[in-house]
Amino acid sequence: MTDGKPEVLFEITKENLETGMRGYPIGYCSTSTVDPEKGLFYCSRSLQELVEWEPEKVIYLLYYGKEPSQQELQSFISDLRTRAPCSPELGKRIRMLPQKGHPMKLFSAALLVCGMLEGKGDYREDALNLIAKVPEIAAHVINYHAGWGETHPSKPQLGYIENFVQMLRLPQAPGAKLTKALKLFNILHYDHGGGNLSTFVGKAVASSLEDLYGSMAAAMCALAGPRHGKANEDSLEFLQKVIAALGKKPAAEEVEAFVRKTLAQNELVFGFGHAVLRVEDPRAAVLYATAESWYPEDPLIRTAGLLRKEAPKVLGENPKIADPYANVDAISGPLLWAAGFPYPHYFTVLFGMARTVGISVQIVYERCEARGGKGTPIIRPKYLFKKRE
Repeated sequence: MTDGKPEVLFEITKENLETGMRGYPIGYCSTSTVDPEKGLFYCSRSLQELVEWEPEKVIYLLYYGKEPSQQELQSFISDLRTRAPCSPELGKRIRMLPQKGHPMKLFSAALLVCGMLEGKGDYREDALNLIAKVPEIAAHVINYHAGWGETHPSKPQLGYIENFVQMLRLPQAPGAKLTKALKLFNILHYDHGGGNLSTFVGKAVASSLEDLYGSMAAAMCALAGPRHGKANEDSLEFLQKVIAALGKKPAAEEVEAFVRKTLAQNELVFGFGHAVLRVEDPRAAVLYATAESWYPEDPLIRTAGLLRKEAPKVLGENPKIADPYANVDAISGPLLWAAGFPYPHYFTVLFGMARTVGISVQIVYERCEARGGKGTPIIRPKYLFKKRE
């Protein structure tokens, strides 16, 4: 309030209509924020600090808004491990769902089934239960969709990501670096502010008082789109096109020429640009450093590094492009592939498994804590009538 009058944060004009509400505040996010120049922060903590933490500690930070003491962390881990095992009925029912189509369809359906079988109708309880169970749900989905057989029994005592890896029936034995890569991928994808599409959709659906599982299924349908979570799969496919055209060891000038040719043909250069950031995505910087340290001679990693340098130079020549720099999707897939998970069809499921954490916590805030515990009202934006020509 200013002089007894409401503070005007933004003035909406006609030019702001049909722009996806981009940049207009409609509420609060208690978990994370994205600064255009500094990147992503979880509860005011920088990613550079958090990537050294174990996943369970980061989840605690997001859920409670503070760093845990050692005793608090051990109690939280114990609680998650108790909640983690899914009922045998869930795996059976997932394997009765259609196997065709993109696995994100199956993942969304599996979340609905989990809610039908195990939902408590309590946002806080369901959030903690789903966060604990989602590694097993994702493992069921991937194993079934890939035709790898029934999921190995859950062993939560191994650790949050360690258990997920051992539940997968991968054709090749996973190495230690795959677990490390998945931990890093998980932490970097837990949350990304309150207005990204999947998070907003999940909260919007929950505003009708739909339960957490149904809200999350809707959120995952939003995440599945190529403009959102599927971008990591598309970025890897683009990188593979570069290698197919230029070979495994292209020169920098060849990569630059390929980018120019791609744009000249009105095709997309995947893995670059961001709706909020105006610098290289700090999440990408973390993954590039890890990938180049672990796999400096891998063709995917090496070519991704060249694209990281050459693409922004070309994209930056267009004054309409506000952010020509690499985003997290440019390198997350190549790192997972090099670390022993060469299955891009499931990259978005991995993204969804991680983002379930942040969306769940944000739904708890909006349903149980916002407005002094009353919760936010049902989402109901105004639309203006426009006669079609």
